Amino acid sequence: MRIALAQLNYTVGDIKTNTAKIVDAVKRAKSEGADLVVFAEFAVSGTPAYGLLPKTTFLTLCEEAIETIAAACRGISAIVGTPYLTAEGAISAAAFIDGRGEVEYIGKRHVSARREMGYIVGSSIGSQTVHVAGHAIKVVVGDDLSLMEDIDEEVDLVISVNARRYGKGILTRRFDKMSRLAFTEGKNILLINQVGGSGDIVYDGTSGVLSNEGKLLMVLNSFEEDFRIYDTVRDTQPIEVPFTTYNDRNTLLYKAACLGLRDYFHKNGYTKACVGLSGGIDSAVVACLAVGALGKENVRVLLMPSPFTPNESVEDAKHLAENLGVEYSVLPIIEAYNAIVGTLQPVIGGTEFDATEENIQTRIRTTMLMALQNKTGYMLLNSSNKSENALGWCTLYGDTAGTFSPTGDLYKGEIYDMARYINATFGDIIPDEIIDKEPSSELRPNQKDSDFLPHYEVIDAILFRMIEKKQHREEIINAGFDSAVVEKIHTMVMQNEKKRYQFPPVLRLSPCAFGHEWLMPLVNHYHE
Repeated sequence: MRIALAQLNYTVGDIKTNTAKIVDAVKRAKSEGADLVVFAEFAVSGTPAYGLLPKTTFLTLCEEAIETIAAACRGISAIVGTPYLTAEGAISAAAFIDGRGEVEYIGKRHVSARREMGYIVGSSIGSQTVHVAGHAIKVVVGDDLSLMEDIDEEVDLVISVNARRYGKGILTRRFDKMSRLAFTEGKNILLINQVGGSGDIVYDGTSGVLSNEGKLLMVLNSFEEDFRIYDTVRDTQPIEVPFTTYNDRNTLLYKAACLGLRDYFHKNGYTKACVGLSGGIDSAVVACLAVGALGKENVRVLLMPSPFTPNESVEDAKHLAENLGVEYSVLPIIEAYNAIVGTLQPVIGGTEFDATEENIQTRIRTTMLMALQNKTGYMLLNSSNKSENALGWCTLYGDTAGTFSPTGDLYKGEIYDMARYINATFGDIIPDEIIDKEPSSELRPNQKDSDFLPHYEVIDAILFRMIEKKQHREEIINAGFDSAVVEKIHTMVMQNEKKRYQFPPVLRLSPCAFGHEWLMPLVNHYHE
């Protein structure tokens, strides 16, 4: 049996375009002699569709799309992910279309993703066995695969129709889980996944086939559309798992960030981005990602030195902009800053310089960047990182602003890793001075982040244990971290949930992103 794996990039709610892509892939599969072609979960609708899923009109359009696809399936079978309205409510289903165009819906029993809970229900009837070209195939939707009981002996192949988002380390864990299941059940497993950015989520694709010994037989490209034929008769030799090294991790992160950013812009009808370039590492990496995703001709940067910005930072930012080939303007904010501080003298006169004057600078810069966005359509990219977001080391309505944050789920150390990867891959685009300088907001004379915070290596290690590993402060201290430092970081994290509630959309690149896997009450007196 020849099975076509169609790994495609869908757009939420664009049922007409999604259907056309599916029909084109069906025709291609036919032309290449496939007996069956498979598509990802929610292929017809795109995902996550959130509040669209309960809408009867939306579900009706999806059902009509399946009829259109079925009409193209004469002589070939297909498995297509779609939402489907049942007497129980809307479910995630795989529409199995046989070679005569007849349709059978196979539902997902277990709804485990928060982005689906409350919008769809679990189907009372889960995985089903279908027959294609004389082979018995078990069709499983979503995470039902991980919760399956024993698979019938007659089954020749298990097909998992899924929509699994990318996150650091998830690919390895996904492969390990599928490998163990294939070996334990003694069945070949075919996994088909979506690819593409969808709001704050990016789907990596990486569809593939595992043998009944748990070996990888085929893997489709990550972060791009792909189409392959798997022949069950051909003697296919196992291949190496391609995403296990440190370099692979940085490559995947870069591709995920670029794809998530590109699709967020293009699927929303945006084409151009602007960045406030400070001469620091965070904005440097965001500018590079913007160019990688949108092209240098669609990126513009503003350099906005304040009274406390060293000339070296301005020159570093200019050097980076010239290396990237993007348009840039130097717009000092000194006069604007002095005017606002002067106007506020009746209110703040006679007080010590503090965060008030610091925040005024960042908010002036945001005003200028938003003016550029409003006047020219260059959408503002946020340049935050997860370490600063966790600690609240940022200014509301200042450096927390933006249309989209491609790096807000990356720790500070990972920002440096990304910078080094960009330079190693694309040829020293980011000046060494930016990478080597000590982190600073440059909002007061000779300011360094380390004047108030521990070094980011320590911060990141503690935050990772606290956020990703869900460890209590006592566990972290017992691992060898200074108790006073742990308490300080914990206090900053817990006191700044109000800021995180007001962030722009942040591309989720970790298994534990703020606002999703990590969500604390906005009013919270828990201190244990």
